[in-house]
Amino acid sequence: MPENPVSPAPLLLVDGFNLLWAGTFGFPAPIFSRDKTRELTGLFAFFALLRATVRDDLDVEQPEVLVVFDGEHGTSERVAADREYKANREATPEALKPLQFLAPVKDGLDAYEVRWVEVGDAEADDVIATLATRAAASRPVLIMSRDMDFYQLLDDRVRILNRSRKSSQRIITADQVLARYGVTPAQWPAFRALTGDKSDNIPGVRGIGPKVAATLLRDGMPLRDLPGSGRLTGAKGTAITSAWADVLRWEAMITVRRDLDVPVALRGEASPQLPKPADVVEKLGLW
Repeated sequence: MPENPVSPAPLLLVDGFNLLWAGTFGFPAPIFSRDKTRELTGLFAFFALLRATVRDDLDVEQPEVLVVFDGEHGTSERVAADREYKANREATPEALKPLQFLAPVKDGLDAYEVRWVEVGDAEADDVIATLATRAAASRPVLIMSRDMDFYQLLDDRVRILNRSRKSSQRIITADQVLARYGVTPAQWPAFRALTGDKSDNIPGVRGIGPKVAATLLRDGMPLRDLPGSGRLTGAKGTAITSAWADVLRWEAMITVRRDLDVPVALRGEASPQLPKPADVVEKLGLW
């Protein structure tokens, strides 16, 4: 008799920059080297939060962990479509402080055989979307991020883990998005195109809030079908009609790609146990 095939481990896709920013600016206290000459907060917090997530927040067995970073030129394609894309993000030394920890974070991941990937001309959102789509055919996928753009990927196999929420509410599902916002995950780009997304500097249509957008998109209405639906009436309908070309462009920008050529093989094997953050700092000789 043939042996039963081993099911692949659940996949945890980590939005690397999102975690690095959250750790650098949101950790309870700054961490310094013993001689106080080097700040280590971002490095220490990155591994502390990742370890705590796998230990405390997952309702699945030990996962295969893959950290995904934005490529250096990842926003180029979307900026070419709209020069204002993410143009509101600060570029001061303080705002970019987490970047000083990027190289040691990658070194720490390598030292403990936790895999990571970075595609030079792609945003992490698109890489994660591609990998999640690829893996969801055979196993559960969790995406660790605070970025709501990932809501469009939610289905019965893909869920989101947001550590900025209360511990009992960190796992986000497709049903929860529908219940809270009145739209399906597939409609999320349309919903955000209408209402706006401050984090990506997408303004949305003036006067169109979440309730109006959900009403317009009720019953699964695709955005492209709105003009012929009879729903664009009154002042709000006129506002959307006047901004229609922008709305379509914003929807396309918010929609993640799922077809990238990502140079990493998903193994289906559980990753090694994640290290203690102090051990990472020690191994890198940074204490």
